[in-house]
Amino acid sequence: MQNVIEKAAVLIEALPYIQKFRGETVVVKFGGSIMEDEGGVRNILKDVAFMACVGLRPVLVHGGGKSISRRMAEEGLKPEFRDGLRVTDEASMQVVEHVLNHEVNPVIVAILEEFGCRARGIHGDDILSVVKRTHRDPESDEVTDWGYVGTVTEVDTAPVEAFLHSGITPVVTPLGRGAGRRIYNVNADEAAAALAQALKARKLVFLSDVPGLLEDPDDPASLLSTVRTTDVDELIHRGVISGGMLPKVRGAVEALAAGVRKTHFIDASLPHSLLLELFTDKGVGTEIVK
Repeated sequence: MQNVIEKAAVLIEALPYIQKFRGETVVVKFGGSIMEDEGGVRNILKDVAFMACVGLRPVLVHGGGKSISRRMAEEGLKPEFRDGLRVTDEASMQVVEHVLNHEVNPVIVAILEEFGCRARGIHGDDILSVVKRTHRDPESDEVTDWGYVGTVTEVDTAPVEAFLHSGITPVVTPLGRGAGRRIYNVNADEAAAALAQALKARKLVFLSDVPGLLEDPDDPASLLSTVRTTDVDELIHRGVISGGMLPKVRGAVEALAAGVRKTHFIDASLPHSLLLELFTDKGVGTEIVK
């Protein structure tokens, strides 16, 4: 009986959050090593299905880096990364587009449907407009070129909104279309942040391979539960925010400036971390707020 009462208490704790977020759009980005764990992927998608069932409007943006690298190896193509971004030539771009749009995306949609969540895939190149991404070093004047990698300039929210209005969860690939109607690879964190801004989402959630922002990267107990945007520059300077967290945090700050209420960074490997962060008093990751 005690176990049953405890379960009821969990539901009661979740009630005010469900009431608060009902009808609100929440953009969720996931990728990284968790996508190699079928059980982990199913846990995340079960959480997304729960969110949709209780009246939230989730929008899912996914990566697929390991699957892309495997397919490139099969094709005799060697992956190359610069500053954490995949260098994408024409042959690599064909692999990236096929794997994301025609392999990973349909599997995610099928699992959501299996959990009773109406879902449809959206190819990012149908809704994201991009410009070719380059970077010029102000000191050396050297230009970094990633090939067919784009920076989002515009989002066509109409297809996403149409699905949400019909109670369908959109599942979006991180691709964009640029000059000459060419398809470009887009950093999934940046794609999620751009979508959250354009949709004026209530929340933007990054599921990653770490518990959140850690004061000491080697100490999980040093988790920063709340970070304000005014603290971000100092945390970058101190190295607390670095590497793969940089595009996530920068995207979070831009999203907050554009009207998103909160952004969250949580550990994808923790079972039901998405629900724990959204629907419990303490949460389990880092939230960034204004």
